[in-house]
Amino acid sequence: MARVLIRGGRVIDPAVERDERADVLIEDGRIAAVDASIDARDAEMVDASGCWVTPGFIDLHAHLREPGQEYKEDIASGGSAGAAGGFTSICCMANTDPVNDDPSVTEYILDRARNESPVKILPVAAATKGLKGEIMTEMAALVEAGAVAFSDDGRTIMDSDMQRRVLEYSKMVGRPISVHAEDLSLVRDGVVNEGPVSTKLGLPGNPAAAETINVSRDVHLAEITGGHLHVGHVSTGGAVALIREARARGIHVTGEVTPHHLTLTDAETMGYDTNTKMAPPLRGPADVEACIVGLADGTLDAIATDHAPHAVHEKEVEFTEAPPGVLGLETALPVVLQLVRDGRLTPMQLIAALTFRPAKVFQLETGRLTRGAPADVAIFDPERRWTYDTTKGYSKSRNSPWNGKEMIGRVVTTLVDGEVVFHVDRGVLHP
Repeated sequence: MARVLIRGGRVIDPAVERDERADVLIEDGRIAAVDASIDARDAEMVDASGCWVTPGFIDLHAHLREPGQEYKEDIASGGSAGAAGGFTSICCMANTDPVNDDPSVTEYILDRARNESPVKILPVAAATKGLKGEIMTEMAALVEAGAVAFSDDGRTIMDSDMQRRVLEYSKMVGRPISVHAEDLSLVRDGVVNEGPVSTKLGLPGNPAAAETINVSRDVHLAEITGGHLHVGHVSTGGAVALIREARARGIHVTGEVTPHHLTLTDAETMGYDTNTKMAPPLRGPADVEACIVGLADGTLDAIATDHAPHAVHEKEVEFTEAPPGVLGLETALPVVLQLVRDGRLTPMQLIAALTFRPAKVFQLETGRLTRGAPADVAIFDPERRWTYDTTKGYSKSRNSPWNGKEMIGRVVTTLVDGEVVFHVDRGVLHP
């Protein structure tokens, strides 16, 4: 395997709190050295001048749709979109068809990923059979097959006793339970955030209380079981406060927030654009502010995309009928970089939320540029301007509220195990 020298970039590695101009040497697919100046004349040179060099991004929450809904996305297209966005590890949710509730499905996903994806695909298996919330999956067998976590995402386990048992058993196999925290009896047919905007639109509202009540229940269950609760796509200030309080009490709770819940409010839905419909919905300004503060102070561990592709014909319907979800892999970086430009996050805080901290949540060996770590690397120009065009992207779907928008910040090179898998001028490359 070739030696690679990444030269002259601003190296940001939250694992060791490094933020300095440095060279990065890669040998045999792993980080060999990081130093102010490395002489490696026989190495393949990658010029990172003017760029940030960071660990490859880790997405704890994405929907790749394979098996069963390949018309929306598949492992190859989703992996390619991830590579273009600087993601080197993507954790894919279990709501496929068939559901990833059996080791054979987990193994199928991993086999397809080895042959089709330019980046690492890590399966998140279902917590209950068929995502029905009735019968627990065989977690030990799923972990042995390669599952990194468990989740019924897209649905909520409403039976509290079942959720308790899921958390108890997950502790035995040493994997987190990632939850879709919505009390469905409160959500009912709500499609936008309950409040002034839903009233103006004349659309049924989804109250913030649906999230906070469910998070409160799950925090209590995590406390009595000792299981690792991971709250997916946090959208409300109430949920942030509950997670903060739980962590202060020593309860094993982690959380993630999406780029859209960090930067968009429910005002975006005023045009009835179904590309602004998601679950949980976009919230009000106070909730967005609370999520930003929660990420900055460490209450929320990770930025996760909740990449949720849908076909054009599925989104081009009445708002109430459209499926929730937006694309996220190719635009996550420029969207959240705005928080650094606005002074809300430091560069170190932002990169930690995309790399080192999500790696800790799911116990991954990636997310760092220390000697011996897998050479998964993202190189990006934080000032590069470009226009996002979904028709020229790598996803099979087009459902993005950022389509046609100017972006600031772009990934120029992505490496996985020391091999270039994306270059901005050459596209996605398979090793």
